Amino acid sequence: MTRLFVVTRIGGLAVLMAILSSSSISIDVPARVPAATIDTLFAKFVSAHEPGCAVLVIKDGLPVLRKGYGVTDLRTLHEIGPDTNFRLASLTKQFTAMAVMLLVHDGKLHYEDRLTDVFQDFPAYGKAITIRQLLNHTSGLIDYEDIMAKQYAGISDDKIPQIGDAGVLELLKQQTATKFAPGSRWEYSNSGYVVLAMVVEKRSGMKFGDFLSHRIFRPLKMTGTIAYEKVRNEVAHRAYGHTKTADGWHETDHSSTSATLGDGGVYTSLDDLEKWDRALTTHTLLTAKEMQPALTPATAANGAPLQQSDGSLAPLYGFGWFLDPYKGHRRYSHYGETVGFRNAIQRFPDGRLTVIVLSNRAEVDAPALAESVADLYFVKR
Repeated sequence: MTRLFVVTRIGGLAVLMAILSSSSISIDVPARVPAATIDTLFAKFVSAHEPGCAVLVIKDGLPVLRKGYGVTDLRTLHEIGPDTNFRLASLTKQFTAMAVMLLVHDGKLHYEDRLTDVFQDFPAYGKAITIRQLLNHTSGLIDYEDIMAKQYAGISDDKIPQIGDAGVLELLKQQTATKFAPGSRWEYSNSGYVVLAMVVEKRSGMKFGDFLSHRIFRPLKMTGTIAYEKVRNEVAHRAYGHTKTADGWHETDHSSTSATLGDGGVYTSLDDLEKWDRALTTHTLLTAKEMQPALTPATAANGAPLQQSDGSLAPLYGFGWFLDPYKGHRRYSHYGETVGFRNAIQRFPDGRLTVIVLSNRAEVDAPALAESVADLYFVKR
C-alpha cells in the first residue's frame, strides 16, 4: 500500500573544514522527482499487511513529497500517514542538543561547564567531562547498556526492568572512571545524551519532556511530538516497531532501555519534522551564530581529527549531527535505530534539500534509502 499526501575521511582537516563551512557551492537540484521514481526504491514496503515507511522530501523550504508505505501495526492495519508518529531513536539527539543549546542561550549553562558543576555528587572522574564533550561524544562515559548487560547477565531482555534517564545517571555515578581520557578520542555515547537530559532537568527546573514541549515543540507547533513516558502521556497515531523472523512478523516495540529519553525517546511524524526542518533552516529557535557549535566537528585538543578506539578516524560530529559530506555535498545527518524502528534524516543545505525516512520495521537501512532518494535530486555534471 502506498499513499501520496502532498502533490506537490578526507586527508587534511583544512579540506574537511572548507567543505563543511562553504556556503557557495553550486548544486543543480531539480525541484521535483516523479513520485513513481521514488516508489521504485520503496517497492518492498507497499503491502497493506506489513509495517512500512514514511518518506518526506523538502526542497527549497517546501515539502514536495510525503508518502507512506505499509501499516502502523498488524492489529489495526492502519495506513501510515503524514501524522503517524514513529519512535525516533537516536534522531532524538538533535532535540536533546537543542535543549542544551537553549539553556546556553539563556545563560543557565555553558559548554565548558563540568559534569560535577551540574551534579555535585557525581564521582571525581566527572570533573574532567564537559558539557561540550557530552554533546560531541568525546566524554568517554561508559555505555549504560554495557553496564546493564553485566548486571543482568544471562537474563532475557523481557525480564529486565526498564531503566529511565535518572536510573542511567545513578549507574554512571557507581562507576569510577571513563573508558578513555575525555576529549582524547571519539566514541558514540548514548550515556552522554541520557546524562544531558538530566542536565536539562537540573538547570531548567523542569522535567526533560516538559522542557522540550515548552521550548521546542509548542513554539514550532509540533503538536503531535512528545518525549514518550508510559503512563504520563500517550502517543497519538502511533506506529509500532516490528521485526520479521522465520515465522513471520512480530511486534517488537520496546526493550529494557526504551524508557530513556535523552538518547532516543521522542516520537514524531513527517508533518512535525517538516516544521522542525523549517525552524533549523530559518533559525527560529537560535541564531545562525548560536547554531554554529552544533555544526562544527569535534577535534582533538591540538585541532587534529579525532580517532576511535580501533585507531580509525572518527566521523565528523557536532552536537546531535553527523557532519560528513556526501559525494562532495555538505550534509547534516543522523540515523536512529532501536528495537523495531529504523530512521534517518539527511539535510543538504547547499542544495536546500532534506530527505527523511521513518520506518517501523527492523531490517530497513534507512540512511541508505534516504541517500538513494537524495541521489535522485542531485544532478550529475
